[in-house]
Amino acid sequence: MEQKIKSIEEQINSFLIKTKEDLEQYRLQYISKKGVVASLFEDLKTIAAEHKKLMGKSLNDLKRLSEEKFKAAQESLESATTATPTDLDLTLPITPNKIGSQHPLNLTRYRIIEIFERLGFNVEDGPEIEDDWHNFTALNFPENHPAREMQDTFFIEKNPDMLLRTHTSNVQIRLMKDRKPPFRAIMPGRVYRNEAISARAHCFLSPG
Repeated sequence: MEQKIKSIEEQINSFLIKTKEDLEQYRLQYISKKGVVASLFEDLKTIAAEHKKLMGKSLNDLKRLSEEKFKAAQESLESATTATPTDLDLTLPITPNKIGSQHPLNLTRYRIIEIFERLGFNVEDGPEIEDDWHNFTALNFPENHPAREMQDTFFIEKNPDMLLRTHTSNVQIRLMKDRKPPFRAIMPGRVYRNEAISARAHCFLSPG
């Protein structure tokens, strides 16, 4: 009896459980009511009374060992299954961080565009780096016109003269060159002038 207990203990310690099939095989062999450990308890009934107490303790230790190994292996397999990358749904959208809000100038621009679109106007845009002809000359601002000096223009190149546009009227010139009237359009956009910062003139947005 003692030899059987030691032999089964060695078998339990050496039994490798890597899959659910291994776990089930282990359960049937050592944990189930028809397993080898349960059969040893049946054999205990035939042992002499003076040896039952000692053998009973050894059998209980063996039973505890088999159950603890089964439980540990079961938890290990379940945690491995839960952490399997194939079970993660990576297609779910992330939760956006709703931090901050839109700039008041942008909100105002969008509102203006919305109103004019309902009235049947198109929204047009043009280059912010413009040539002198589209920005001034075509609008009847010859070289000595006072409007040029008032706007204190940012020229960035000479021959031909290129500048940061001072208004969005350059888009009107391009629109009239490329299309035949009638048309209705607004040209909201950024313009560039060297002006003192004040409540009236800062981050100027031309309505076109």
